[in-house]
Amino acid sequence: MREPLDTVKQDRRTALGLMAGTGVTASVLLLPGCSPLVQKSEEHEKDRSGEVAANEDLMREHGVLRRILIVYREIAPRLAAGSGPIDAGAIASAAALFREFGEHYHEQLLEEQHVFPLVRKAGGEGAGLIDMLMTQHQRGRAITDYILDRTKGGKIATGQGEVLANAMTAFSRMYEAHAAHEDTVIFPAFKASLGQKSYDELGEQFEEIEHQRFGGDGFDMALDKVVDIEHALGIADLGAFTAPAPPAL
Repeated sequence: MREPLDTVKQDRRTALGLMAGTGVTASVLLLPGCSPLVQKSEEHEKDRSGEVAANEDLMREHGVLRRILIVYREIAPRLAAGSGPIDAGAIASAAALFREFGEHYHEQLLEEQHVFPLVRKAGGEGAGLIDMLMTQHQRGRAITDYILDRTKGGKIATGQGEVLANAMTAFSRMYEAHAAHEDTVIFPAFKASLGQKSYDELGEQFEEIEHQRFGGDGFDMALDKVVDIEHALGIADLGAFTAPAPPAL
């Protein structure tokens, strides 16, 4: 039996000794039927011994987005096959979360306004990827529009399952490669383009942007939402993803 969320969810950044801001509003990341997750400022004031660096923050955010891609990948075959009822509202919630946390915050406020300009200016391999990454951001937003439209009202129109599944699979394939190139090329180039002081200051600025956007720790709020979506769709058990043993040689 799943324990109550209030029992099992702790402030992950506080547990790591991270500094977070104040504020209590989390409405921009609410899922249908879920109550707001109140971030208590006094909890965030405890243990400020460590801070998340800018690249670590960006890559942790990618982890949240990758879990949404897993949702898409797991549900798409069921949609295509028309095998039983699927919680369209949970799919819509996944797309809405990707829009708010991935597109509006991670992509537009951090990458496009801060990371990409510095990498482009620095030149090299990273600079050569920026135009394609921007193109993929735009394509991803178009697909998110499509997913939200096809799941509005918590229903998927008859005969639309396979088309929606194809869009979700294509989105996942694109963004898996997209995020991997950012993690291995763009983010290292971003850090290399700055001195340590400027890098640290930009990391603090990223924290401020996050707190202003979400009224608290956006990473924790988004991660909690992903967990809710995974449970709603029956894919929360990590063990279910364990690969079978290979055939005997």
